[in-house]
Amino acid sequence: MEDYQKYLDPQTLAKLEGLQLRARMIVEGYVSGLHRSPYQGFSIEFAEHREYSPGDDLRYLDWKVFGRTDKFYLKEFEEETNLVCYLLLDGSESMRYRGPGAAMSKLEYAQCEAAALAHLVLQQQDSVGLVTFDREIRALVRPSGNPSHLKQLLHVMENTAGEEKTATGPIFHDLAERFKKRGIVVILSDLFDEVDTMLAGLKHFRHRRHEVVLFHVLDPAELDFPFQHATLFRGLEQLGDVLVEPKSLRKAYLRELDRFLRELKRGCRMHRIDYVPMRTDQPLDIALTSYLASRVRRSGSG
Repeated sequence: MEDYQKYLDPQTLAKLEGLQLRARMIVEGYVSGLHRSPYQGFSIEFAEHREYSPGDDLRYLDWKVFGRTDKFYLKEFEEETNLVCYLLLDGSESMRYRGPGAAMSKLEYAQCEAAALAHLVLQQQDSVGLVTFDREIRALVRPSGNPSHLKQLLHVMENTAGEEKTATGPIFHDLAERFKKRGIVVILSDLFDEVDTMLAGLKHFRHRRHEVVLFHVLDPAELDFPFQHATLFRGLEQLGDVLVEPKSLRKAYLRELDRFLRELKRGCRMHRIDYVPMRTDQPLDIALTSYLASRVRRSGSG
């Protein structure tokens, strides 16, 4: 694991050229730290029980059900169907932000994470598609399970501009109608939008019976507000520039941020959406490991 661990650090990843190399290093570093199969990522979601038939693999017997019913049932998992993963990458202007001392912008960090997830899903021999968006859909790559599909996905990610405002609500409603096959919708965004309209769009995905995973990408400076001296803040997404004394603003800013995060997390819990916070100063394997491990635990408990 030591050979790859250094590549999971954002400072080191920022020095690597190309998403292809970054994605491979992240995934290989992640997998090298596991004692279980690398193909047990998204695809092991519990689906349903079926009765045991002679010749079935006994590893999947549900002993808890046997204890209650005195009958043998097997757990079936989503990997027995062809899983579809839809990656939604926010390419709005605010995603270009990189705070003081940060190695990568939010967009670069999200690109690396999306590339690693695409790499992992294709290794599982499942299908992955990609949407890049801001106030409208900029690119839509249909899901495919062909290993060569990764090259097209990485090309689209690398050419995400980051120049417009965000309009998550309408985008999510639109995509919920376009995604015909039920799958896992993975969103990588800073989510700088109105919470109510955004949650309404996310709820539409759930109504269409998609599973939703929300990777909330934020810069440490946005979370901690470490500024000490008079600072000119550039307004991304057409908000304008403002010169302020940070000390007088910090308390109100953090209070508003806390309100925003609590409202967002509460909405995600209500609609059974997985909320995964991501700081761009954290090694990328943390988001992968913690989230995928939680899926393993949930599927194991049925």
